[in-house]
Amino acid sequence: MQTATDQTHRAEAPAKRPAKQQAVLEVLGKTRISPRLLRLTLGGEGYSALNRNESTDAYVKLLLPDPASGLHPPYDMDSLREHSPELMPARRTYTVRRWDDENQRIDVDVVLHGDGEGIAARWADEAQPGDLVAMNGAGGGYTPLPETRRHLLIGDHAALPAIAAALETMAADATGLVLVHLDHEEDRLELERPAGVELRWVIGPREALVQTARELELTDHEGLQVFCHVERGTTKQLRQVLIKDAGIPRPQVSISAYWALGRVEDQFQAEKREPIGKIED
Repeated sequence: MQTATDQTHRAEAPAKRPAKQQAVLEVLGKTRISPRLLRLTLGGEGYSALNRNESTDAYVKLLLPDPASGLHPPYDMDSLREHSPELMPARRTYTVRRWDDENQRIDVDVVLHGDGEGIAARWADEAQPGDLVAMNGAGGGYTPLPETRRHLLIGDHAALPAIAAALETMAADATGLVLVHLDHEEDRLELERPAGVELRWVIGPREALVQTARELELTDHEGLQVFCHVERGTTKQLRQVLIKDAGIPRPQVSISAYWALGRVEDQFQAEKREPIGKIED
């Protein structure tokens, strides 16, 4: 039997979630590190508002309004959502390539697609020292385990910053293989890594990355840690190769899609809740 108190509690509106903390950083500089990869150095007092963590795939969500909106960071997201939803800043997710605690700076690498560009790529290309940018984060979930000596890392241009950060933290005696897909040969980078870790570039169609993974000898799973983050459709195929076909235990594999072909991030994130967006069966 329900009491009046029970009925009152059921009628109450759910508690409002607290607003996500925004870190507002200044553009300190930018460097073209390959034809299609632009590194931005961001810093300032807002650095302390970031959730600094040790994940090598640590990421922030940049808040990027339409330049014509007249908005300046930080943003009152609740007010915009209620009164001016058309002015809501777009969210774009990027890996923190490097943390510089001493100077309170981060490096963020942005892929320049060259196909009309996306919101973030256009912003990064046009950003000037002194510009301000707001962001949420940082999140993250993967880092090479200290006790692990065998690694398999699979990624593409979008995952290259996370892979590079991971390689720099590995023990000197670590061994393994890195497979990185790129559309263009000239975007290859020199990556610091242990001598026992092979770096193999896969240039051209994304299908070549899946085929290369299929040809690997993956019968020995003991002590193996896997990082696999690429385009959504390719990620699904690689999950089949790594977990179902090769039988690598799921806890040893960090796998998810960083983006989806033909989708801007808003669509990509929304579809994660739908069958098309699920990586796991």
